Amino acid sequence: MIVHLKVKPGSKVDQLFYDEAGLLIAKIKAPAQDGKANAYLVELLAKQLGLAKSKVTIVAGFTNPYKRLSIDADEERVRLKLTTLAG
Repeated sequence: MIVHLKVKPGSKVDQLFYDEAGLLIAKIKAPAQDGKANAYLVELLAKQLGLAKSKVTIVAGFTNPYKRLSIDADEERVRLKLTTLAG
């Protein structure tokens, strides 16, 4: 499944939530330098969804805060988990 989200690196805490428009926002502690934020984002989402890191891949937005990720897992399970996490 494909997930669209906006990343806000350099935050004090890691947090997933939906904004008023329904866009998934990921605040992460990692800085936006040398790909650290991208690697951290993949690791964080994989951990939160209970998946291996290899199941979460950034497809587009490597240098942009708006990212498109491919998650290799059951779509219904991922949607339910994201809704619960970002509640």
